[in-house]
Amino acid sequence: MSAAESVFPQLEALLPHVQKPIQYVGGELNSTVKNWDECDVTWALMYPDAYEVGLPNQGVMILYEVLNEREGVLAERTYSVWPDLEELMREHGVPQFTVDSHRPVGAFDVFGLSFSTELGYTNMLTALDLAGIPLAARDRTVDDPIVLAGGHAAFNPEPIAEFIDCAVIGDGEQAVLDITEIVRAWKAEGRPGGREEVLFRLAKTGGVYVPGFYDVEYLPDGRIARVVPNKSGVPWRVSKHTVMDLDEWPYPKQPLVPLAETVHERMSVEIFRGCTRGCRFCQAGMITRPVRERSITGIGEMVEKGLKATGFEEVGLLSLSSADHTEIADVAKGLADRYEKDKIGLSLPSTRVDAFNVDLANELTRNGRRSGLTFAPEGGSERLRKVINKMVSEEDLIRTVATAYGNGWRQVKLYFMCGLPTETDEDVLQIGDMAVNVIAKGREVSGSQDIRCTVSIGGFVPKPHTPFQWAAQLSAEETDARLTKLRDKIRGDKKYGRSIGFRYHDGKPGIVEGLLSRGDRRIAAVIRAVYEDGGRFDGWREHFSYDRWMACADKTLPQAGVDVDWYTTRERTYEEVLPWDHLDSGLDKDWLWEDWQDALDETEVEDCRWTPCFDCGVCPQMDTQIQIGPTGKKLLPLSVVNQ
Repeated sequence: MSAAESVFPQLEALLPHVQKPIQYVGGELNSTVKNWDECDVTWALMYPDAYEVGLPNQGVMILYEVLNEREGVLAERTYSVWPDLEELMREHGVPQFTVDSHRPVGAFDVFGLSFSTELGYTNMLTALDLAGIPLAARDRTVDDPIVLAGGHAAFNPEPIAEFIDCAVIGDGEQAVLDITEIVRAWKAEGRPGGREEVLFRLAKTGGVYVPGFYDVEYLPDGRIARVVPNKSGVPWRVSKHTVMDLDEWPYPKQPLVPLAETVHERMSVEIFRGCTRGCRFCQAGMITRPVRERSITGIGEMVEKGLKATGFEEVGLLSLSSADHTEIADVAKGLADRYEKDKIGLSLPSTRVDAFNVDLANELTRNGRRSGLTFAPEGGSERLRKVINKMVSEEDLIRTVATAYGNGWRQVKLYFMCGLPTETDEDVLQIGDMAVNVIAKGREVSGSQDIRCTVSIGGFVPKPHTPFQWAAQLSAEETDARLTKLRDKIRGDKKYGRSIGFRYHDGKPGIVEGLLSRGDRRIAAVIRAVYEDGGRFDGWREHFSYDRWMACADKTLPQAGVDVDWYTTRERTYEEVLPWDHLDSGLDKDWLWEDWQDALDETEVEDCRWTPCFDCGVCPQMDTQIQIGPTGKKLLPLSVVNQ
């Protein structure tokens, strides 16, 4: 098939003229190249960001391997190209290409994009345009790829509904295989009914959302009246996918080893999926329920195979709250014992204050370096932590950091959010008090003045499918004003101020993220205008332009009778139809609303892993259940001695 020939000869001539050309070359350790002519379904997978961010992404890496293991199926990867190469590609007519075989993305059957953040939307449009794929789904022909969105942001795909053919919500492993079989059968039959027919076959499974088969009706005040299927046989609601028994899906088995430096130079193993701590701001925890743990032996096998396949010297134990794994102590000790001679380091991305203990910390640092510890109290005051259901007291935190500082750590990082519902200036100023108490305790237990505490603050963005989906977002100006007061308070502290690092993001990117995360189909015009005005890499501070986003919103939204504030700083009511209500994350909307009311009453809710069920709806609705240990097994040293 000539359409799929490598464009590398044309690309190679451009590479000497761009920064970091190695990221476009491909051929990484463990990458897969298959014979195009022997495959009947082809996928181009994209993480819509630069190679250094996209390559380590677990989601794409897993799907790449799951698809390529299938007979007759080929999957290749593509990443966003930097503006310097984009310009040269346009000038020389080189299309968006995969890094594996440098085939044009437009030649594939399916173009799958994984969005973990909404700020990748303009990069998607760049890739579509470079690939020669029409930006609007309605303009595509039977020969264009099916453009498919997945990842956490796909739980509200409405802002990009105009640009995608379909979206999958939830776990992708089984879903991509099911989609592959539908596409394969349709192609084998000679592509009957064209593009519409294959999308209809996907839609009627109930697990693939095709925006083109739904109409949105609006009320005079701009709110949504209803979302209705416009084709018979299309379901009213689309359900998320949940993979049960993670031990049956031990991916990635052969993790990719990057050629260029990336953001994570380590091998990662997901130790469980889902979280039921019930933090009300956390979309990831809500949409990935129920909790499904990988067994201790399953983790051990994945680490062993992955290290053999990659040669990495650090293993990240990934999940939303890794220290909550029922056998985390045995996992950490077992791995530290097993790899003591090889000096393989272990890391947990972030540790819950109440789940941290010094034994665990010592196992994690036994073979590696003693880097800083990161804890996330999220809210500055006790009251605010009740609102967000982050059940951690200041005593817990002080006790935990005392343990750390007393055992030789010198650096602790605390992560908070600004702009949470019901928050006042006072709540935020208490972050400064907490940091001072942490430093004071550290100096006391360590007997040293050389103690550091870094306070890192992000702006809160309300997300779909969480109890805060109805909440008003704090404006950029108010966020900045609050953080300026906190900064002045910390800097003004003669005794402790110099030991406290202060990092914060201004409120502007959060407003754009808020617009995109709770937006509806009318936001597509804004995204397109930003892209046409040169917007790229909005997740990168140096490329992001708030003024450009606001100017494009001011130009496009008034026709629809809404504005940026309407989507961001406005509180929603119970009656309002939310743009994502027809996408079923398994969470009962009334349960979410009750949890929102509990937040306003400062009422905490326990974790359903250890207490009776709270009827969030996920398990019966999705026919799933919590899967946790303990299994009672230990991670014994391997019987085979590696020669």
